[in-house]
Amino acid sequence: MSAIYILWLRELKRYSRSRAQIIASLGQPLLYLLALGFGLGPVFEKAGQGSYLQFVAPGVIGMSVLFSSIFSGIGLLWDRQFGFLKETLVAPVPRLHIMIGRTLGGATVAMIQGLLVIVICIVAGFRPLHLSSLPLAVLFMALISIVFAALGTTIGSRLQNMQGFQLVMNFLVMPIYFLSGALYPLTNLPTGLVVATRIDPLTYGIDGLRGAFIGASHFGARTDAAVLLAVAAVFLALGAYSFSKIQI
Repeated sequence: MSAIYILWLRELKRYSRSRAQIIASLGQPLLYLLALGFGLGPVFEKAGQGSYLQFVAPGVIGMSVLFSSIFSGIGLLWDRQFGFLKETLVAPVPRLHIMIGRTLGGATVAMIQGLLVIVICIVAGFRPLHLSSLPLAVLFMALISIVFAALGTTIGSRLQNMQGFQLVMNFLVMPIYFLSGALYPLTNLPTGLVVATRIDPLTYGIDGLRGAFIGASHFGARTDAAVLLAVAAVFLALGAYSFSKIQI
């Protein structure tokens, strides 16, 4: 258990020391929020859907958590390149503990960034229906971060160098985000998109956040939480197996 705590703490320290990482992590959500929230707002309002800023803000928060958590797992590549991973793997602790510590550390960092984005959204004009819903929103942020930190660990364990990073970014991370319903409603979609959104785990995280913040859940909080818990268990098992097969 001490190994889990040490690796969790290491991820937090590495994040706190990197101001550039903090700024970069907030830049993209801010761009989406301003460009889409205000740019498409009049169109969304004319369609009778209300404020687009209110609708898209939970999606932007989910995007921040997604990117940060999955990239924390892919950070295994950097640790492998600079030798830290080898030093960690030869330590007399179970690899499962190492994997859990890294995953929890990446998930915690992702949640911190998500909370910062919530503050930015509120400054930009986003207004949650009830402040009492914040604990439920934090719960869904935690589930999203654990799911995709575990997925990132699985991917990082499989990749051997940074050449596969762009492939993962373009053909996995971005489709996961754009098919999640973060930028558009899940109603009245073509059949193909309905299937794609249903098998995307981020869909249920965004839906849970949207239900917690503005009371507009498509599936319901219980369904969203159940799906995320099931996917988290699967990804954690895959991540643990992949991490155990890393060659020193």
